[in-house]
Amino acid sequence: DYERELREKEKKSFRMRLLVAIIFTIPLFYIAMGSMVGLPVPRFLRPDLHPLNFGLIQLALVIPVMVAGYRFYTVGFSRLVKLEPNMDSLIAIGASAAFLYGIYAIIQVIEGKIEFAHDLYFETAGMIIALIMLGKYLESISKEKTSAAIKKLMGLAPKTATVVRGEQELVIPIEEVKVGEVLFVKPGEKIPVDGEIVEGRTSVDEAMLTGESIPAEKSVGSKVTGASINLNGSIKFKATKVGKDTVLAQIIKLVEEAQGSKAPIAKMADIIAGYFVPVVILIAVLAGLAWYLSGMSLTFALTILITVLVIACPCALGLATPTAIMVGTGKGAEYGVLIKGGEALETAHQVKMVVLDKTGTITEGKPKVTDLLVVEGGNEHDLLQWSASVEKGSEHPLGEAIVQRAQEENLSFFPVENFLALPGHGIEGEIAGRKVLLGNKKLMGERGIEIILQADADRLAEEGKTPMFMAIDQKLAGIIAVADVMKPSSKRAVEKIHAMGIEVVMITGDNRRTAEAIATQVGIDRVLAEVLPQDKASEIKKLQAEGVKVAMVGDGINDAPALAQADIGMAIGSGTDVAMESADIVLMRSDLMDVVTAIQLSKKTIRNIKQNLFWAFAYNSAGIPIAAGLLYLFGGPLLNPIIAAGAMAFSSVSVVTNALRLKKFKPVH
Repeated sequence: DYERELREKEKKSFRMRLLVAIIFTIPLFYIAMGSMVGLPVPRFLRPDLHPLNFGLIQLALVIPVMVAGYRFYTVGFSRLVKLEPNMDSLIAIGASAAFLYGIYAIIQVIEGKIEFAHDLYFETAGMIIALIMLGKYLESISKEKTSAAIKKLMGLAPKTATVVRGEQELVIPIEEVKVGEVLFVKPGEKIPVDGEIVEGRTSVDEAMLTGESIPAEKSVGSKVTGASINLNGSIKFKATKVGKDTVLAQIIKLVEEAQGSKAPIAKMADIIAGYFVPVVILIAVLAGLAWYLSGMSLTFALTILITVLVIACPCALGLATPTAIMVGTGKGAEYGVLIKGGEALETAHQVKMVVLDKTGTITEGKPKVTDLLVVEGGNEHDLLQWSASVEKGSEHPLGEAIVQRAQEENLSFFPVENFLALPGHGIEGEIAGRKVLLGNKKLMGERGIEIILQADADRLAEEGKTPMFMAIDQKLAGIIAVADVMKPSSKRAVEKIHAMGIEVVMITGDNRRTAEAIATQVGIDRVLAEVLPQDKASEIKKLQAEGVKVAMVGDGINDAPALAQADIGMAIGSGTDVAMESADIVLMRSDLMDVVTAIQLSKKTIRNIKQNLFWAFAYNSAGIPIAAGLLYLFGGPLLNPIIAAGAMAFSSVSVVTNALRLKKFKPVH
């Protein structure tokens, strides 16, 4: 894959450049500062004995570092020319000013003014570039999100299809299927392309596309979707959409579009630098001009101008955001919240609307038995035992829910004879010579069985449950209701999200009645029901058009485009790989309370980044008046490399120490 190779190459080259910067900056810093702070330095490198050696060695060491950080100049100066300065512009100005002043100092030393050996700023230029590059590298480690989602989606479609040509059934590559051809699909196989059933009945698991856990019943005339799974009947269907027109292909396209159209997030450091750079340049020019006009030499005025630019570039600026983000993402992982990059952490605190998918996010995503209703004279125990015994041979998820409930209640199963699955209707079998039918209303109607519990069946359907009727020897025995139940923590999570002043919206392909029933139970503000999988992303766009930052929480393939479109996509850990690849944050515990944790962590991290940026700028800003010659006015010193290095060291230590305070974060649930 060409794109991935390119990224890998880029990463390798950046690692190499960082290594070069660090390898040359360490001796450069030691030589420059060693003699000033009393560390052992070889005799031939002592500034008082061999000033020229001292300067030239530093020049030789700083050049590879400057070359390694060439990106800062190309980007930084071009942004400056466009009058849109960012962090790179600040680095480019600071490092270049330090380098140029160092060259000037060496020329002065050659001319015999050896006091200039104490005014080299090469180590400042080296430290600025090395530390900022290290920061950028740390940031890149914590974000490894690529177009893997699209590759996973493409892998979902079956590779071959069985096409019916005359009397023959031929297996051909999926690319060769043409619109109008009739295809044959056995139980358990994936449906290759979109189409319409022309023969047979079945139930189809469309969970990966619609997110709905309960299979859809299909018969002649029903539409089927490529990549969904045919459960229990053999069908023939006519292909209506192939290749790039299928629903799956449309979802892939939507994910690509959403990933490509996301506006890049302006990093906080860049925003601050945008204001800081013009102010610093103005101070530097005014200070230089003031000294020149007051009668000082042009050399002195230029020295002032350059030292202001040197001190203004905070090394710690490069560490301010990455250190906080690394500690923040590490802390998130401890609580089962995997954050895929700095941008997600920097955006989550601005979220004003959380959109929740229904199936598998608010609900368990698996059908469970919720009600057992028996006719007069019957009992629930028998109803469950008889229905579970017949369903034991079925592979239908609704049947599995009944069997599971019987197992939970430690019921034994009766032997069943003459078992028969009736696709689209239900099942039949015999227990101890008695005929048992279990299925939908349609099955009861076809077999002429009177439904005496009709009112109860309607009430259950209104509550969003699926009623299944059981008859023994042509008489209704009772109703078993199955539904996708709510997760225990969903209601509390929605209350917590509301408490943060965030609106909660539910999005689902379900009918409005079922959706409203669940929304009422959980306490959700707004419901978007009957939304087709391919329309979820456009619904998110509409919500974003209201001027708010939107987070989307989902688990299915049908949620992938919406997860990519939202400002923050959060995928449920028990969901599909594709959803997890498309999201910015993965909630490993599949618990909605983790949405609360993610937002709280983001707020704490942002506060920490702001404090870090304050420390990064504070020491250096304090140095600006000294560099501008304020102390010199009153007989004090001008700025020297010791003060510049001190400011750098203090600001870097303050930033890292402050970032480590994030380790104390605990979510408030």
